[in-house]
Amino acid sequence: MKISREADYAIRCIIYMAQEPDTLHLITDIAASQEVPKSFLAKILQKLARAGIVSSTRGVNGGFTLSRRPADITLLDVIEAVQGPLALNACVIDRKACTRKEACSVHPVWMELREFLRGKMREYSFAGLPCGSGIPPDGARRSSPAPRAKGRVSCRPAHDAAAPPCGQNNAEEGKQRMQ
Repeated sequence: MKISREADYAIRCIIYMAQEPDTLHLITDIAASQEVPKSFLAKILQKLARAGIVSSTRGVNGGFTLSRRPADITLLDVIEAVQGPLALNACVIDRKACTRKEACSVHPVWMELREFLRGKMREYSFAGLPCGSGIPPDGARRSSPAPRAKGRVSCRPAHDAAAPPCGQNNAEEGKQRMQ
């Protein structure tokens, strides 16, 4: 399984928006801060809106906001919104895609791995994604929302609001960590 460039950009976009979840975000601001082509980001945001992850406001004062709390948006939600269902093989999504379905001994393995990956990605919300080393701290999984400071990417586990922030003080440094 490979995460597409589109899914990577969508994740960056939601990380950016989750820093200020109640703010109306302009495409130009998101694109510039996350180094995503503006036209590509517009298409990604349309898919995220269709999936109910973001809401759009049209017009001169328009932009995008999160439709749900960051704690209620998972990696799985974002990836499947832009990339479609997770699959290690076509037969996992559509059994008709394989003529060997009755004789295939590896199909159950693909199914088990798919469900494992979906379950793991469902555990991580945008309120508790870790930052820094790239290694999730114990308990960084989704349980409750972690507070967010403006201009920071949170590295507090979702259950530990008392944990200190990363020490990175601006969005630019946070963006570099997430790349």
